[in-house]
Amino acid sequence: MDRRTFLASFAGASFFAFDAARAQSTRGPQFDPVIVRTREGVAPNELHVIPDSFMLYWTMPGGQAIRYRCGIGRPGLYESGQFYVGAKKEWPSWTPTPEMIERDPDSYEQFADGMPGGPDNPLGARALYLFEPGRGDTFLRIHGTNAPRTIGTAVSNGCARLINSEIIDLYPRVPMRSRVVLYPQGI
Repeated sequence: MDRRTFLASFAGASFFAFDAARAQSTRGPQFDPVIVRTREGVAPNELHVIPDSFMLYWTMPGGQAIRYRCGIGRPGLYESGQFYVGAKKEWPSWTPTPEMIERDPDSYEQFADGMPGGPDNPLGARALYLFEPGRGDTFLRIHGTNAPRTIGTAVSNGCARLINSEIIDLYPRVPMRSRVVLYPQGI
């Protein structure tokens, strides 16, 4: 994807601007997904992550989207761009990348051979694997977490996360090859 294509796709982020601003002020224990309106012409069956408001949207026909609160990658690890869902897994196994181990060996070296899926796994109950044409698996995921306190924060190694009950809700809605847009921070 070239810069022009990416910037053109970013212009579409404004269809969530009003709702994201309102949602930012909604703090509290509720994590329930909310159906919101989109502007006319927004394509259905896409995922959009708006990092500054910690919101993920699944667009639907009829000018609607389901809005989920999410957590995102911490500074320096969040990667914006256009992707597609190249794999989906229930209770996925997890292996830290070599870069993760290098950044924080005390936390990740013990898992260098991987960790089986299950309730204690960092990828949670479900994972959508983000791919790029020509690159393949980016090692970015939209996944679950059993740590709801991380929703609304930038703490991950680059992935977007939802609480487990919400990724379980989202997972069957998202077909393979669905378009995913991770918008830049601070715009």
